[in-house]
Amino acid sequence: MTNSHTSITKPTLFSPLSIPTPQGQLEIKNRIVMPPMDQYSAINGFANAWHYQHYTQRALGGVGLIIIESTSILPNESMISTQDLGLWEDAQMAEIRNIIASCKQYGAKIGIQLNHAGRKSEASPNLIAPSPIPFGNMPTPREMQKQDIEHVLHGFYLACKRAYQIGVDAVEIHAAHGYLISSFLSPLSNIRNDEYGKNRARFLQEVLQTAREALGDAIPLLIRISASDWIEGGNEVKDMIAMLSPICHLFDAIDVSSGGVVANAKIPAYPHYQIHLAYAVKEALRKITFGGGFVTDSKSAHYIVKSGACDAVYIGRELLRNPFFALQASRELGIAIDFPGIYQRAK
Repeated sequence: MTNSHTSITKPTLFSPLSIPTPQGQLEIKNRIVMPPMDQYSAINGFANAWHYQHYTQRALGGVGLIIIESTSILPNESMISTQDLGLWEDAQMAEIRNIIASCKQYGAKIGIQLNHAGRKSEASPNLIAPSPIPFGNMPTPREMQKQDIEHVLHGFYLACKRAYQIGVDAVEIHAAHGYLISSFLSPLSNIRNDEYGKNRARFLQEVLQTAREALGDAIPLLIRISASDWIEGGNEVKDMIAMLSPICHLFDAIDVSSGGVVANAKIPAYPHYQIHLAYAVKEALRKITFGGGFVTDSKSAHYIVKSGACDAVYIGRELLRNPFFALQASRELGIAIDFPGIYQRAK
């Protein structure tokens, strides 16, 4: 007799994940994501041996999706620091291409995060932002004019073109943590009276449209957001959902973080503190959603995915401590996965 209440198999930490695109999908072998974590080790925007080892080790360690750190789209003005990676010129492509090829050899999918630091740049004396409001004790930025916006959009376009040419599996637009796009989204940093203030998501919308034009429809376009500013008068998750809902057709997956817009926010950084934000975004926007925030052990990561709170878990600091988190997690959870090469002996 057939049971009319057929059970639906819930995903596990090691279930494959598909991210749909307008013309296909990206298949990821598991639901462990390494989020962008700045290494502050580049010289003139160029990757080097540190980056090669850093990313390849995590691919060997079984991570499903690796997102390369915040990569500047323009020299100086868009850099968080003078040691940021860059894709503002063709010469910077070769070393990142080698990293991507190495990671793919071990079964990882590779994305790259593209960013403009805006008023939080420590590499430029000429800061730009939606409004002349400084971040903390940093210098007051200049309010962006239309030509500045067009200049930045062109930078995103060319950086996306280069990213596609070097073989990334996905591009993530950094719209979190108070950097340029994020500062347009928050009422704490955007008090404009024009179309970019009346619709605070307009600049993000234009960046996404520009990125899709450069990338085509074959690879996923991701965004990272701060779902809460963690301070009165700032964005709450409901505000972010309201802004993103009309433009959610422009991106394929969403990476949910929080904070970074103002220096004096009180962020309650307890274990898993951002998972409820990811769940709210996932339920409202119906997009593939990554969540995290002090997730440090395999059982917690597994439960978060299995509960349906988000589709994948990003593991940050723990992957810095333990590049082989994924292989270790498979043993702890009793889920068989392939170990690379001679590492099979360690299963």
